[in-house]
Amino acid sequence: MEHTIVRTTDVTKSFQLGKQELQVLKGISLTIAAGRYISIMGPSGSGKSTLFNMIGGLDKPTSGKVFIDEVDIAQLDAYELAWLRCRKIGYIFQTFNLIPVMTALENVTLPMTFGGTGTDEANQRGRELLTQVGLGDRYDHKPSELSGGQQQRVAVARALANNPAIILADEPTGNLDLTTGEEIINLLKQMSDERGVTVISATHDFKMLNVSDEVIWIRDGLIDKIEQRDELNISIGTIE
Repeated sequence: MEHTIVRTTDVTKSFQLGKQELQVLKGISLTIAAGRYISIMGPSGSGKSTLFNMIGGLDKPTSGKVFIDEVDIAQLDAYELAWLRCRKIGYIFQTFNLIPVMTALENVTLPMTFGGTGTDEANQRGRELLTQVGLGDRYDHKPSELSGGQQQRVAVARALANNPAIILADEPTGNLDLTTGEEIINLLKQMSDERGVTVISATHDFKMLNVSDEVIWIRDGLIDKIEQRDELNISIGTIE
């Protein structure tokens, strides 16, 4: 039986803009099974990034619930939420979000240090992860000495640092050229397959469809449709 890793029930999110209330999410209920590669797609302003932030515990819904591994994250205090995010979730961002003064290795080991891993063990694991993402010879380079694709590989290694159950990737190919973007997508898919990690990506990038098990289309704050991998080939030529 498939194990549910993420569940949302009737999640809404509103923002106050002056005197007006802007409702970005209008009631989203979904279930994501562990070990799957999920793409959340939709036009700009559809609410996909807001939904992504809810799943990642980076923001709280106005109403509704978000469960990670059946834990209602709204019930957690700041410390418990930080622990959950450190242990259960790895994040990859469009802008890489690496710390410029730190080497690739130091960037990767930082989450392990926060998680209480000793220095020697963290360094060993950090080097193993950098080797896995194809940067074994660049571990002492700072972000400014790496290309965009290499920086995103460091970010992938960092996201895997604490053996998370979920990797959340927000437009992971948004700042990369076509070929490099494809390399990062394939790398994420490989890591998902090898480690059984659930990858959830908010993206505009149709190349993601090639590796996704499931695509959740968001439109105007609601789920427009959910397509499984075997249904995607049919609609790939008719995407708006």
